[in-house]
Amino acid sequence: MALFSKQLGIDLGTANTLVYLPGKGIVLNEPSVVAVSEQDNTIIAIGIEAKEMIGKTPESIIVYRPMKDGVIADYRVTEAMLRYFIGKALGKYNLWKPDVMVSVPAGITSTERRAVVEAAVRAGARNAYVVKEPILAAIGAGIPIHESKGHMVMDIGGGTTDVAVISLGGIVASTSVKCAGDKIDQAISDYIKKTFNLAIGDKTAEVIKMKIGAAVPLEEELTITIKGRDFIQGLPRTAQISTNEVVRAIDKELRVMIGAIKDVLSETPPELASDIIDEGIIMTGGSSQLRNLADLVYRRTGVKARVADDPLFCVVRGTGEALSHLDTYKKTILTKK
Repeated sequence: MALFSKQLGIDLGTANTLVYLPGKGIVLNEPSVVAVSEQDNTIIAIGIEAKEMIGKTPESIIVYRPMKDGVIADYRVTEAMLRYFIGKALGKYNLWKPDVMVSVPAGITSTERRAVVEAAVRAGARNAYVVKEPILAAIGAGIPIHESKGHMVMDIGGGTTDVAVISLGGIVASTSVKCAGDKIDQAISDYIKKTFNLAIGDKTAEVIKMKIGAAVPLEEELTITIKGRDFIQGLPRTAQISTNEVVRAIDKELRVMIGAIKDVLSETPPELASDIIDEGIIMTGGSSQLRNLADLVYRRTGVKARVADDPLFCVVRGTGEALSHLDTYKKTILTKK
């Protein structure tokens, strides 16, 4: 480690990118969104500024996410986005290239992994390390991963849900499904289109999920008034939607996520399975905050579940912790460049 080299932990997510600076904590939390001008292919805005443009741009500007299902879909734009986030996190007057640790989904291929390392190095990193998200989520949630004891982590992001059983610092069984927060938003949007003949934007679907969404029906329902465009008349219109309608809308997506837990449990050695029954499942990631999701997990699998403290920040905190103790966690690092 060079004397002046800084270290950065990056949770490069489909929906949000978070950056952790050891000693300072989380220094950046912005949407993984980029606005590009179609005329000359230049990047106009990145992060919060770009997200505010969603659904409001003229034809000459497209706003999109360069990450899809947890991996890089547009290499050039991801590299530019990473460079912007690294620069913003370190400040204008930083002269040293940082050592960067980036989180990746559990089911990533070696080619996808290499693309992340290369993008980080080209974006200004001195060394780039890649670690699987469930490991980082476990470290960030305060789980002692080096014990000879089974711990199950479910990390629900925007693009992927990663489920893994961790013991002795490594992953024993894991799976990654491309069904998470984005698919839940899409399901809500589709349901409103079918039921109310109303077109709503991605941001509105996300607001519905956060304000009134739940994994199991509630006795005292919450309601929200939504605004959108009527499909038949083409005019703006409002409608009201309740929690239990959202529960019905997202049932299929939640089944896929619970299916991932069952798949991993079926591959888990019996000794570790008994640890998981005692310890329960730790849920991290933004979408783990869906109301009563832990109840649904318990009902469908018979295993207790709980949401970690600050679930959105577990992965990025894990990168900071792993960077601060590189020797301790070197077994968990997949790629170094």
